[in-house]
Amino acid sequence: MKEITTLWWDDTLAGIRFIDQTLLPTQYVIAECTTVDRLITAIKRLEIRGAPALGVAGGYGVALAAITCTGASSDAFVRAVRHEAGRIRESRPTAVNLSWGVDRVLARFLAATDSAKTAALAEARAIAIEDPRCCHAIGNYGAALLSDQCTVLTHCNAGALACSSWGTALGVIRSAVEAGKQVKVIACETRPLFQGARLTAWELARDGIDVTVITDSTAAHIMRTGKIDAVIVGADRITGDAVFNKIGTYMHAVCASHHDIPFYVAAPLSTFDATRTEQEVPLEERGREELAVMGNRTLIPDGVPVKNFAFDATPMELISAIITERGVVRPPFNISALLSRTASNNEP
Repeated sequence: MKEITTLWWDDTLAGIRFIDQTLLPTQYVIAECTTVDRLITAIKRLEIRGAPALGVAGGYGVALAAITCTGASSDAFVRAVRHEAGRIRESRPTAVNLSWGVDRVLARFLAATDSAKTAALAEARAIAIEDPRCCHAIGNYGAALLSDQCTVLTHCNAGALACSSWGTALGVIRSAVEAGKQVKVIACETRPLFQGARLTAWELARDGIDVTVITDSTAAHIMRTGKIDAVIVGADRITGDAVFNKIGTYMHAVCASHHDIPFYVAAPLSTFDATRTEQEVPLEERGREELAVMGNRTLIPDGVPVKNFAFDATPMELISAIITERGVVRPPFNISALLSRTASNNEP
């Protein structure tokens, strides 16, 4: 499989290049970003999306701020970079990897004793280098959970496009296929922006992996008919009591539990948040137009309001296992202990 690189730093540009995901699957366009304003627009428009990819983008964004910000004094310069970092951090509130990437590079920037700009870019590049290694490890651990012949249902896009490369949920599928397993994928379309239909199907078809797209509301039916062996999704934030992922994930988890189908979450440890509970995490709501308009056609009468949540929360009791770069974690899930143990012993 030829790996996809979703976003990267270009020294010649002195900025970020990335695949504009809003144009797939019909157009493959590499966009460029040389300002923090442009990066924030790309994140809000979902040109760049997916938890690990947002972590990389957040890190590069702080590096970009360090390069482009000015100040009459060193203190003014630091304040300017802090301000821009805050703007990036707040551009999407639910996915924790974005703030994790921003904070990690900002800390390196603030601690630098020589060139803070060089230090920031070096740390951002380190995040980008770590991400595909992490995804391959997740893939290898997760592949062991799948039988030699199976059909896997997934929701949204947790593939290379959601990371810097390889993917989390789709990384598990890719690793299983590389290991010789015969894996078929059922990709939920993922309304309203069709990340499953547009992005997951594009990635898997590109790799020659058997993929079929269904409407989101078909999932329960095919689970009931015995056609799904496992569900694998990614995550945007994992607290001690819930997994936050694309809206519709909770519905699939409930159905999988009812039909005794394992429900796996594939995510790096950077997606874990031991500081908050479900009730303390803001759920992003997006604009009415995503539901009300498709192309030139109006789908909802004028004046009728909508609720357009980007994410939902799935309680931990519905999760069979979480696949991380350090191994497979099974219930009971103690997120604080997991992160503490990993930090001290480098173990899952």
